Amino acid sequence: MILNDDVLVMRRAAQTGGSDGSEVSVSARIVSLRKERGLTLQDCARLSGVAASTLSKIERGELSPTVTTLQKIATGFNLDAADLLSASAPAVGGPGRRAVNRAGEGKAHTSSSCANFLLCNELKHKRMVPIRTRVTARSTDEYPVWPHSDAEIFLWVVKGRMLLHTRIYEPLELGPGDSVYYDASGEHCWTTVGDEDAEVIWVMTA
Repeated sequence: MILNDDVLVMRRAAQTGGSDGSEVSVSARIVSLRKERGLTLQDCARLSGVAASTLSKIERGELSPTVTTLQKIATGFNLDAADLLSASAPAVGGPGRRAVNRAGEGKAHTSSSCANFLLCNELKHKRMVPIRTRVTARSTDEYPVWPHSDAEIFLWVVKGRMLLHTRIYEPLELGPGDSVYYDASGEHCWTTVGDEDAEVIWVMTA
């Protein structure tokens, strides 16, 4: 879910560890956090709401989590999603905070259906999670599991055309400048329209 030039920047960030050189694999980070806290997979499943079988696949590197799943796992550890992409310790928050992202910045995370930049990561314990995404999935079959969470999502299409799929409504087609706000507790997923990727900016409540 990002422009072509941004994909190259994102890949470089993933290879070099981003701006702070602390990038780690999601699977290794989750295993490390779980063992540090003396938690079993079942404990993590209870805390995060993510099935133990799914967590096991993520830990073994057999499944790349969606951002929604990443956020649920992070919440179970009382962390932000970006903390699972970094080995650095979370920063302490304070009043009057702000964060700025320049072009190409953000924590990179890629799943089978999307390429993501998690934005404004220096602010911890945010009430919203801002993300820039390049939707790469052409079919709902590319989602092993349709994401769902307790969050609410606002999405705005920057470039390209996409479909929002839910179990309740017919697929909703969105183009540049279109936006949608929806309850993510129902299963949902995104696909492109045609052969071109779509770029979106979206915000998920934490």
